[in-house]
Amino acid sequence: MGKITSLGTHFGPYLIESENNEVVAVHGHELDPNPSGIGQAYLHRSELRVLKPSVRSSWLEQGPGERTDQRGREPFVEVTWDEAVNLASGELKRIYGSFGPDALFAGSYGWGSSGRVHAPSALLFRLLRMCGGYTDVWGTYSSSAAEAIVPYFLGMRYHSAIGRGTSWSVIEKHTDLFVSFGGLRRSNTEVTYGGQGTHHTEDWMKSAAENGTEFLNIGPLRDDIDLGIQSRWQPIKPGTDVALMLACIYVLITNESVDQEFVEKYVHGWDRFSRYVTGESDGIPKSAPWASSITGIDALVIENLAIEMSRRRTLINLGLSVQRADHGEQSYWAATALACALGQIGLPGGGIAFPFGAQGNVGAGQVRKRVPGIPIPPRPSNSPVISVSRFRELIDQPGETFNCNGETGEFPDIKMVWWAGGNPFHHHQNLSQLESAWQRPQTIIVQEPFWTPTARRADIVFPTTIPIERNDIGGAENLLISHARAVDPPGEALDDYEILAKVAERFELREKFTEGRTADEWVKVLYDLFRVENDWAPKFEDFLEAGYLRYPEMSDMGVNEQVFLEEFRFDPRNNPLGTPSGKIELWSEQIAAFEYEDCPPHPAWLEPYERLGGAGSDRWPLHLISNQPSVRLHSQYDHTQPSTGSKVAGREPVRIHPDAAGARGIGDGDVVRLFNDRGSCLAGAVLDNALMHDVVQLSTGAWYDPDSNGMCRAGNPNVLTFDKGTSQLAQGPSSHTCLVEVERFEGVIPRVEAYDPPEFVTRQQ
Repeated sequence: MGKITSLGTHFGPYLIESENNEVVAVHGHELDPNPSGIGQAYLHRSELRVLKPSVRSSWLEQGPGERTDQRGREPFVEVTWDEAVNLASGELKRIYGSFGPDALFAGSYGWGSSGRVHAPSALLFRLLRMCGGYTDVWGTYSSSAAEAIVPYFLGMRYHSAIGRGTSWSVIEKHTDLFVSFGGLRRSNTEVTYGGQGTHHTEDWMKSAAENGTEFLNIGPLRDDIDLGIQSRWQPIKPGTDVALMLACIYVLITNESVDQEFVEKYVHGWDRFSRYVTGESDGIPKSAPWASSITGIDALVIENLAIEMSRRRTLINLGLSVQRADHGEQSYWAATALACALGQIGLPGGGIAFPFGAQGNVGAGQVRKRVPGIPIPPRPSNSPVISVSRFRELIDQPGETFNCNGETGEFPDIKMVWWAGGNPFHHHQNLSQLESAWQRPQTIIVQEPFWTPTARRADIVFPTTIPIERNDIGGAENLLISHARAVDPPGEALDDYEILAKVAERFELREKFTEGRTADEWVKVLYDLFRVENDWAPKFEDFLEAGYLRYPEMSDMGVNEQVFLEEFRFDPRNNPLGTPSGKIELWSEQIAAFEYEDCPPHPAWLEPYERLGGAGSDRWPLHLISNQPSVRLHSQYDHTQPSTGSKVAGREPVRIHPDAAGARGIGDGDVVRLFNDRGSCLAGAVLDNALMHDVVQLSTGAWYDPDSNGMCRAGNPNVLTFDKGTSQLAQGPSSHTCLVEVERFEGVIPRVEAYDPPEFVTRQQ
């Protein structure tokens, strides 16, 4: 056996085996008997790497702002590190001097590495805040709507609510009915931002089912829950969950099954909200027949479900998918209103939960221990901040005003973009619009290990290392894991830390940025800081030899018994929530003051811009579900195994119900074209009856590969999605509100070109 080194990742811990400076095997870690297959991508770490600093030829020859329409099309020139850093630093100085820091966008959203030293975006923030600042972002593409709305009705940050959520050990013992809106997909639980530890969720779900917990999956995909669990499936038209929730509340009200004692003692605004539900305030009773016409669920089924939930210990779970939709804020608020009506919030196994099935640490029953990172200076007080998913509007619409979470701002005129550790040409909506807007900045700099669609559309590309090519440290639930360098980086790739230290040197900030330390020295410093807070931790050298630490005072994920809002229910006077009333708020005076038409001051059903049976469905009769892939993390390593092994006809698979496929003459394995007014893409058809007949499912993450007409040959669903904010409150992404049509592709099937390296040319003399 070759050299063995440990590694922590967003998708779990591994042991990397290497020989002669190459990875020969990726083993599951002794801590994790069920490792994610995503880690096998490290076997192919050398494929499609950026090997040298590279500059787009027109930018190099003619200067910033020249032929920006050729980004992604024209060749690169490889240059020395000194020249590349001088070019980037000189351009940054020019932008600062001519336009000011607001003209630089460096929000640089992306998951990057789970290590605490080599976190690309954090290092970029550290440097640029020392230099003077930049236009920044708030929120995430994952959960912006929830992040915005939860503080208004629970008085705590969304991620704090996750940490305080009901644990699996309590669910296993006390929950009779686990109702999940938005899926409970096992593959999603293999991943946790910042570091995934031992994979426990699958075992907890099976144990709960064996102990009598019944899982009800309300969603368009039957297999959005582990099929090994005997669960119930209630199909529902995508994006209509709020209508179902409101109808269930209506049934409880009219059947006098609302827990009146609970809503009177623990809820603010119940009377006004209930008048909306019954139709007293707007003339529209939110009855079961009303919801049936929207959701496609029989009215009697809705009525029976409401009564069943009131008679059993019921936990209502919200995944992330339901809030990544038009008016996505309402799903979390309405589900909490339903839990209030049932009166089980704060009781073991009942109430509200989120987001089980979206990541691996939900239901842990504990907050994972803080692992120190390299300090990031405070954001300059005058820096513009946008909601992260409004990035395209930012670079496309300078001077336009926008509303977000009670504030009004104006998009600055962005002249330069600097991106580290992310791929906006994966996660952003309506990629053809982004492609057009991407031409506006004068300069785009990208730090990236691979020739991704974003790197190919840059002016300057810095080649970076990947986690197995550097030393680091990271946390994962109840573990501290050493990330050890297994192999040397290829070509001239450098760590993000060293790249930015070189830039800092051009600003005479190297000493301030590095504090006189190398990246490896920072690893030891961060461990020593951890050890100050944890006197049980061994010496650094002993930690490196062991490869990990297990926190002695922390249980395994899910073991510690914890009930969400238990203290509040027991004594609301001495344990009030952080809302203005101290209670759960189903009417928010704060939101009312914003006067947003698209986000009223109580949970409400608001028609989305398109839906099955509603707007747009006469032309586009299928709803597109663009969920997370099971074979990769977002778009990472899409160019290699195991992602490439999942492809059908060389492109991303799209699942289609056999009835829908038959009506369109589509067979299993055919190349099909998905399209709407916003764009089109090709995909490989997989016929499957595990989804509703008017729903198609195409996972995110295929590398964007447009032909001359903008059709993505690789199958990225974000050529079809609408780039619109959820509401003026969160301005989050609404990608799951998306209607399409599908047809069998006729003609010569084009080759996917996204995984080809770019063209290189020598510098013109």
